[in-house]
Amino acid sequence: MPTPLKSLARIKRALPKIISTFGTPFYIYDQQGILKRGDELKRAMYGVEGYRQYYAVKAWNNPANLRLQQSMGFGFDCSSPYEMDLVDDLGGRREFILTSNNSRPEWFDQCNSLGGILNLDDVSLIKKVREFPKLICFRLNPGKRKTGNSIIGNPVEAKYGIMWEQLVPAYREAMKRGATYFCLHTMVCSNCLDENYLVDTVKMLLDAIEEVELKLGIKFDFINMGGGFGIPYKPTDKPLNINRIGERIAELMDGYRRKHGYTPKLFTEMGRWMTGPFGVLVTRVINRKEIYQTHVGVDVGMNGLMRHGIYGAYHHIEVVGGSRRKTEVVNVVGQICENCDRLATQRCLPVTREGDTMLVQDVGAHGIVMVFRYNGTTAPAEFMLREAGMAEMIRRAETYTDLDATLRYQDLNIQAF
Repeated sequence: MPTPLKSLARIKRALPKIISTFGTPFYIYDQQGILKRGDELKRAMYGVEGYRQYYAVKAWNNPANLRLQQSMGFGFDCSSPYEMDLVDDLGGRREFILTSNNSRPEWFDQCNSLGGILNLDDVSLIKKVREFPKLICFRLNPGKRKTGNSIIGNPVEAKYGIMWEQLVPAYREAMKRGATYFCLHTMVCSNCLDENYLVDTVKMLLDAIEEVELKLGIKFDFINMGGGFGIPYKPTDKPLNINRIGERIAELMDGYRRKHGYTPKLFTEMGRWMTGPFGVLVTRVINRKEIYQTHVGVDVGMNGLMRHGIYGAYHHIEVVGGSRRKTEVVNVVGQICENCDRLATQRCLPVTREGDTMLVQDVGAHGIVMVFRYNGTTAPAEFMLREAGMAEMIRRAETYTDLDATLRYQDLNIQAF
């Protein structure tokens, strides 16, 4: 099964007490697994001079997780003012990159005031940065390079980044605005399990900065390959060999040094790979419906985990105590008034009974952060399984009062016409 066995075993030991105390549904994460993952990444990238990981806040923005990432020495990849605020509230060393995406000038102001790195997504944004920083980064859209991924899509059709032929004009204009340190970013894959593609992304960035250096006579402080490192959601998926990837990237960077006399630092923005395998959504079977197909109804649906409903993503599901039962093909469905409200479609699972507990695995990234409130549904609670078996609630479940909060305000009427 995809979720690491040690983490899953620890989580299972904690479930009876949490369920009896708080009920279902809820998310639970294994701190021990996340910390070991961070150590694994550091060892793999040890040979890459100046390597730095910036956790993608959008993947799982709970401060309890962000503090874990910070404790491992990692920075943060932010995409919005709220995410910058979350990082700023951590205190201590809180380095971050703001990757702009149809952003507003006030976002750039906030990034600069907090000492973040500004990563611009378009040449038109250069003139909208009111106080241009000394260090500037641009995001590259590689054009015809295929991603093979429906989330990122075809780069030529995607809204992200600047074109290859815009690189030199972009950096030339940044130099006019006072920039003296230069960086290049890209993000061309999502949940990628192709080692060659990830390594080739670094080569693409090195080729790009080589061209800019030749024409403008500048050097680059760092290149940033983004995230996109995949995890094995399906039992048949093969996990990435992160050690081999680190070795191959180190060889590329050393080759650049031999040719140019220096090497830029390498940054990554992993979110899913760092925390995805260490989260489980715990839900309970509340109904069974036998019509043209069998529908197993649970107490959370795509309102609590959108990935299957919006793009058919697979999450491994275990029926607790069901390993010796006969199997059946079912849809696992929620309570939303939409037919796409599913956690699984035509999945072979043990025969379920009302009251059974299901574990939806690998939800430690792009899970709780994507909840929505259609039909007046509420977000589940979150727990972090700490050392020595202590389960800490790190987010309480939402209530209907939370949903109504924005309807309670001081009357603000204006004469509109």
